[in-house]
Amino acid sequence: MEASIQLSPTEFISVVNQTLEYAYSSVLLVGEVASFKVNQGKWVFFDVKDEESSVSCFMTMYQLRVPLEDGMKIVVRGVPKLTKWGKFSFTVNSVMPVGEGSIKKAYELLKKKLADEGLFDADKKRGIPGDLSRVGVISSTAAAGYADFIKILNERWGGLDVQVAHTQVQGADASDQIIRALRYFNEKGEVQIIAILRGGGSADDLACFNDEALVREIAASKIPVITGIGHEVDESLVDLVADIRASTPSNAAQMLTPDKSSVRQKVDIEIQRASLMIKDKIDSLKNKENEKIVRIFEAIQTKIEEHERRLAERMKLLSAMDPERVLQRGYAILRGKVVIGNNINIVMAEKEIKALVKEINER
Repeated sequence: MEASIQLSPTEFISVVNQTLEYAYSSVLLVGEVASFKVNQGKWVFFDVKDEESSVSCFMTMYQLRVPLEDGMKIVVRGVPKLTKWGKFSFTVNSVMPVGEGSIKKAYELLKKKLADEGLFDADKKRGIPGDLSRVGVISSTAAAGYADFIKILNERWGGLDVQVAHTQVQGADASDQIIRALRYFNEKGEVQIIAILRGGGSADDLACFNDEALVREIAASKIPVITGIGHEVDESLVDLVADIRASTPSNAAQMLTPDKSSVRQKVDIEIQRASLMIKDKIDSLKNKENEKIVRIFEAIQTKIEEHERRLAERMKLLSAMDPERVLQRGYAILRGKVVIGNNINIVMAEKEIKALVKEINER
């Protein structure tokens, strides 16, 4: 006969919770919300059920970052626990809706709440800085959307100082990681605009961009925020609160940088207009007295010199921002996905280096 262990209720509950914590340190529970209620504006209680069973759940109001209603399908992260009253409960750390219907419902409820608070008001939006030279990027550096963004930047004006915060861009942990990156850029104060980027995906993939805490963090940012999330038809609450919304990561790059060929074309047009204006002036004065012609010619010559000076300044600026000149100053261009085990190319002024990524460290 096995020996019995004598325990007090307190000791028993402690032993059971230690066992549960050891065996199930973190559990993802998927099911439908039932019996949702909030007590005293602080404590949240609900059940997660399927067709046969139901689990009682508990969390604080602070942790609830998406609206919940009975019938919504959710995934919760937490740990099983025995309360001091001997009742089983699932202590929740985070909640995310799953499935298109539940995600849409949570989106509409939170959208109305935040819109009523004025977080999406147009008069709060800030534009792209006119002297933009330093950009902070929040994205997964392994994602195609990030690669597209960098490619378009380099193909257009180039010469921007890009600082990157690598984060997850989907899943339960993504919103908290993006929040930490936003705080980092705001605390450092070294960039002029922050770009949050993610390529296309399903409604579940993009659900982290409808997180209330993340939306509020963007609204509180001292630095303007531009978003390039999903495809053109996708819309998230992060898009609505951002200062500038781009339809895709590539479109964000286009909005942040002028096109070199377009700038050159505008300069050429200005030169042609100046030449025509000068020619017209000369033609209209051919039959006038020589003294007047001399004075007008001198004035025209001054204008020509002024236009030439402006043109020289603009061409000097174009030359300074040319990617090849940037390489001559000691910078390098990295091509390829920065993933451990991948081959990448490092382009320098005089050489191109092929390298193997062995280690990636967060800064």
